[in-house]
Amino acid sequence: MRVLAMAAAVLVAVSTTLVSPSPAHAYPQVPRAEVIARAKSWLTAGPGGGPVPYSQTSRFQEYRQDCSGYVSMAARIDAPGKITIDLADRFHSKSISMAELRWGDIIVNTEGTTADGRHVVIFDKWADPYKTAYHAYEQRSTHGTTYRVLRYGVSTTDNYWPRRLLNVTG
Repeated sequence: MRVLAMAAAVLVAVSTTLVSPSPAHAYPQVPRAEVIARAKSWLTAGPGGGPVPYSQTSRFQEYRQDCSGYVSMAARIDAPGKITIDLADRFHSKSISMAELRWGDIIVNTEGTTADGRHVVIFDKWADPYKTAYHAYEQRSTHGTTYRVLRYGVSTTDNYWPRRLLNVTG
């Protein structure tokens, strides 16, 4: 009986280990200040000193020039970059509340298709003391890299959710 109990305990330990979540990849730890500095760099790294143009197929500094490629670049996640859904999974980020947002966190919408609906931005700071809008870095179609005031995620009905990338520190 004791042997059977011991075998059952070993089986449970092994099966738990096999199904426990583990990082898909060990990305380098990146301080928040570096995430913001890297995000800011694309504002003037494009043609003629302007923003890096948006593209889902082209690369700049080895990263896709779309929103998730841009966030991957800023957070030093493998080039050419993860897709939006990957950035929002448990292997790359964790859910936080809007009140917990800190510079370098992301706000992401994983609904819809890649070209229609999915989007991710990098939070910088609140735009007002009431936390009804914030400054963010984003890579968006027709505009390329921008820094602007946004309201994504402020309402829980718009399918945008705040997340903290697991490799961002500070």
